[in-house]
Order: sequence, then C-alpha cells, then structure tokens
Amino acid sequence: MISPLTITFLGTGTSQGVPVIGSDHPVCKSDNFKDKRLRVSVMLSWNEFNYVIDCGPDFRQQMLRENVQNVNGILLTHEHSDHTAGIDDIRPYYFKQGNIPFYAEKRVFDSLHKRFGYIFEIENKYPGAPTLDEIIIDKDSKFEVEGKKVTTVEAHHNNLPVLGFMIDGFVYLTDVKTISDSEIEKIKDCKILVVNALREHPHPSHFSLSEALEFIEKVNPSTAYLTHISHLMGFHDEVEEKLPNHVHLAYDGLKLKL
Repeated sequence: MISPLTITFLGTGTSQGVPVIGSDHPVCKSDNFKDKRLRVSVMLSWNEFNYVIDCGPDFRQQMLRENVQNVNGILLTHEHSDHTAGIDDIRPYYFKQGNIPFYAEKRVFDSLHKRFGYIFEIENKYPGAPTLDEIIIDKDSKFEVEGKKVTTVEAHHNNLPVLGFMIDGFVYLTDVKTISDSEIEKIKDCKILVVNALREHPHPSHFSLSEALEFIEKVNPSTAYLTHISHLMGFHDEVEEKLPNHVHLAYDGLKLKL
C-alpha cells in the first residue's frame, strides 16, 4: 500500500541563504529559527522512499538535520549552484545504495558535466566519486517513481527555463518569474502549492510577494506556501500575519502531510 506524502522543507532561503554572510540587516540577526534559511530544497517521503527536489550547497547539513537514511532520487529544477552545488555530498548514499537517479533536463546535465567532470568521468574515474543515473526529462514529462506519478511544469527564471513538479496534488515551483497560461492549467485547483516569493520589491528573475500572491490566486490551491525567501522580505512572524489565510511562509524544517 502506498502511503500519503510527507513534505519536508529542507531549505527555504535564497542563493545566499539567511543570514547573509557579513550582513547587519535586522532579519539576519534574528533569534527566531524561522528567520534562518538554508538554500531552497524540499523532500517528499512515502513508505520508505525519499525523493529530494534540488541538491544545493546545504544538502549535507539538511540531510544530517533530518536524519535522512536513504535518498531514492533527486529531481533538479535547473542548473544554478544554489540548486546543484551539493551533488558531491550524495557520496554516503552512493556508497550505501549504489547509483543515485537524477531527473533533469539535458541542458542541466550538460552543465553538470562541465562543473563536476570527475563525477561523470567514464575512463579512469576516481574511485571515491559518486555515480549518477541520468534520467532526462522535459516540460512535457510524465513519469512514475515508486508508485507515485510525477508531472513536470515549466516556468521561466528570467529567460532560463526551470522545471516544477506535481505529485499527488502537491506542486513545487521555485525561481519563477513568468509562467504560461497553459502550464498554469496543469496545476489549477491543486491541494498544496509551493512557490517562490523573494521580497516585496520587484526582481528581474523571481516573483515578488505581490506577484506570487497574484499567481496563487490564478492557481487557486487549497493551501499555498512561499519559499526562496530573502532577508529583505522581513521577519517571518510579521510577514505571516499579513498574508491571506490560506497562504503561509514556509520555514526550514516545516513538515506537511498530504
């Protein structure tokens, strides 16, 4: 029997994380754990399976914090470092389980081959390097993992295409600035929507808070959570009070059931 999803927010911060190194901003000095944000990532769990969306530079810390004993696959939204720089830290899982399946667009794998050449080396590969199973997907993909159906959703991060994922009425989108009406139709009336909201002021490649709220209204989910949050958004508790009743700020370590 396939169990319901457990969703764990591994990280909810921007590419710099919160606090930002060397920053004197009040949010960066906050004592509230909800204002401390690792790089953005989420884990989906059911039965004994764990699938992680994005593998950023805080991957090791996130896996230790959540005491994750196995990772059955990793889904990548796009190639930027805050979403991929933790790939080498899959080694303990590789040593324990064997090859780790990675799902990404071909363009993303091409980038990883350049940046992590030693991982993808075929001849004379360093014996301590992990091995990935490269599973190429695109904006029209529909596939199954451990009995769960996954549908991809395409958005744009400025001009860069990024993938989101829908599984069991849960939709995860990050680094979105624009998204077509046809892609919105795929996810309308979902149960839980997670989407990026960087700050209140506009940004060239991310939704602002008002843009995210407008997008949420179009999708009409039962509940929505905002992620990829900058320190410039403000204090978690103060922002949360201003949001519509069905919209919340996600925070690191938050767990949801679906």
